[in-house]
Amino acid sequence: MKAVVLREHGALDKLQYVTDFPDPVVTEGHVVIRVRATSFNYHDVFTVRGMPGIKVPMPMIIGLDLAGEILEIGPDVTGWKAGDRVLVNPLNRAKGLMGEMMHGGLAEKCLVAQHQLIRMPDGVSFEAAASLPVAYGTAHRMIVTHDTIQKGEKVVVLGASGGVGTGCVLLAKLRGAEVIACASSADKIERLKALGADHVINYREVDFSKWAIEKFGKPQRRTYEGGVDVVINFTGGDTWAPTLRCVKRGGKILVCGATAGYDPKEDLRYIWSFELKVIGSNSFYDENLVALMDMIQDGRMKPVIDEVLPLERAVDGLRMIENRNVFGKVVVTP
Repeated sequence: MKAVVLREHGALDKLQYVTDFPDPVVTEGHVVIRVRATSFNYHDVFTVRGMPGIKVPMPMIIGLDLAGEILEIGPDVTGWKAGDRVLVNPLNRAKGLMGEMMHGGLAEKCLVAQHQLIRMPDGVSFEAAASLPVAYGTAHRMIVTHDTIQKGEKVVVLGASGGVGTGCVLLAKLRGAEVIACASSADKIERLKALGADHVINYREVDFSKWAIEKFGKPQRRTYEGGVDVVINFTGGDTWAPTLRCVKRGGKILVCGATAGYDPKEDLRYIWSFELKVIGSNSFYDENLVALMDMIQDGRMKPVIDEVLPLERAVDGLRMIENRNVFGKVVVTP
């Protein structure tokens, strides 16, 4: 079968497009699916480069997020049949992540455990479904499951143009928030406006924390005046200290990652003086993905897809992710 294969860690040119990779063989408790769409996450870049403490078995077909149709049913698999349309939860309970510990979505076919299968509604496309798990699932758990954003709240979204970021903008708007979206280029700023963001900030030109204080007032220690209600910060690094300065008393900082650094400069005085709530959220579960597909089915939400590419151009798509030249998701259709 055709596949994109990693045989050694390094730059993205270590990925190889091949046409003769062995087809997966169905086993007990598993199905083989025909992959119809897979989407990239920055985690795929880290997998190619190599991550400390994680030993990826080689060769590896990368790609966490995938959707497709069942081709073959293994022994002891019940409730599923050939032709069923499925979204795959990329976490295999026994082996770990798809595309890291077991073959992922950048291939024509994929072996998947029964417990990873989620039935797709008829009105949800493979491309939309494959956009969901890591990015939108994470955003949904952070915002909806943990009930962290309320109607009328002022919400700053850092890194708003990526997969998680666009998911946060859409979900925050659906919950009735006033959204301040931050991105790094004029083009992304315009696209965030079109997506429904109430305010947009080019963080390369404007300090988002100073902007928020000028717009909404300096947070007050004795009252609840000034500042924003929520900052969604999954970047960390040098954005952390400015985040602390612009959140109102009793406000929330939502954290689901640290793409710019996990050990930022900290000032604990803001945490107690302004009674800030730092709320962590990790991963996603089937219920998040089911809820998101229901939202797509009934027209409440549409995942943001920047590019849809054929398998032979998959490395081009991952390079877009690596260089952050993307708005939303990049999808590959094997």
